Amino acid sequence: MKSDTLVLGAGIVGTSIALHLALRGQSVTLVDRRAPGEETSYGNAGLVEAASLYPVAFPRDFRALLDVALGRNPAANYHLSALPGLTRWMFNYWRASAPDRVLIYARVMQTLLSHSIAEHDHLAALAGAEHYFREGGWLKLYRTPQGLDVERREFPLARQYGLTAVEKSVDEALELEPALRPVFHGAVLWSDPHSVSSPGGVTKAYAAHFERLGGRLVQADARSLGAIPGGWRVETAKGRHDADRVVVALGPWARDLLDPLGVRVPLQVKRGYHMHYGAQGNAGLRRPVLDEEGGYVITPMEAGIRLTTGVEFARRDAPKSPVQLARTEALARDLFPLGPRLEPEPWMGCRPAFPDMLPAIGPVPRRPGLWLAIGHQHLGFTLGPVTGRLVAEMMTGADPVADPAPFAPGRFG
Repeated sequence: MKSDTLVLGAGIVGTSIALHLALRGQSVTLVDRRAPGEETSYGNAGLVEAASLYPVAFPRDFRALLDVALGRNPAANYHLSALPGLTRWMFNYWRASAPDRVLIYARVMQTLLSHSIAEHDHLAALAGAEHYFREGGWLKLYRTPQGLDVERREFPLARQYGLTAVEKSVDEALELEPALRPVFHGAVLWSDPHSVSSPGGVTKAYAAHFERLGGRLVQADARSLGAIPGGWRVETAKGRHDADRVVVALGPWARDLLDPLGVRVPLQVKRGYHMHYGAQGNAGLRRPVLDEEGGYVITPMEAGIRLTTGVEFARRDAPKSPVQLARTEALARDLFPLGPRLEPEPWMGCRPAFPDMLPAIGPVPRRPGLWLAIGHQHLGFTLGPVTGRLVAEMMTGADPVADPAPFAPGRFG
């Protein structure tokens, strides 16, 4: 079976690419081993960001590094056995987290983030997924004056890009979220972002609309990809699928396919966990709440109150070690009247990340027809639709929504 384009990976990024291409009249086959939105795109905090100008950077302060090393920072965990294989990547991540380079990152990422909400709104309206979305921003809480002082440093850059951050007293924060307990020093309401009640549900809705447009959704192992004269082929149990071009949007599994093809990219993963909880009594949340120094987010979801942890540095396929969930659950119970766990096991997923914290979006040099859309780290759900638009515009010769040069896969050499 022949298509214009194969898209490998039916997470939010791959699904958005397939949908945008289909909207432009392209024939597309979307391939994944599972149904859409059931891997990394399922397990996030549900934010559609506009205000994350500063990245989740590597600590550069010695005391902060020591807290991570000694297990005193609930936002971070690591497997000692994984560190030798991550040394070079982490060093480059540390270098990219220098203050001057973080400002460059912010300037580049704003070219995508400024379109994130509008692009989700556009696809949600087409797919009938508006009911998942809510306004109201997200609330960041700070347990110490020092933590709040750090957040204030972001305000000038936010104003420069037209974003709204309003500092709130404890009482004002409790007016916004009455079920919280006053165990924090202060808060900041970032009112521009939106959030959703089911990231997986949104992805499935976009995929369903892709199919309504005539797109093909194939459940198969994308690692069978191989080059053929004039294009690419995926072998499945139900036959061959050929195309002139292929987009690799496999997130944490991209290197499983790229390494055998001789395409080397410095992609690693940051693992994370979540769990859903009931709420005691009539307690509820109206928006995501980040306990910055506690290292977790709690978000109202269809499945309950979702607690999402920070970063774990480990091998992608190593057994679960949800120590962060245990640490942060205790803090979250002090802040909000969480009820019982609603699942027998924590969910674990992997955020694909490059050391410069930018995604790779675009054609692979010297590999005709091979494209990448990977490495969105903590912003995959946010940036899926705008990435889809950017890739579709580049492929069809339209003016791109953002300058693709900073995201080019060729930057890795």
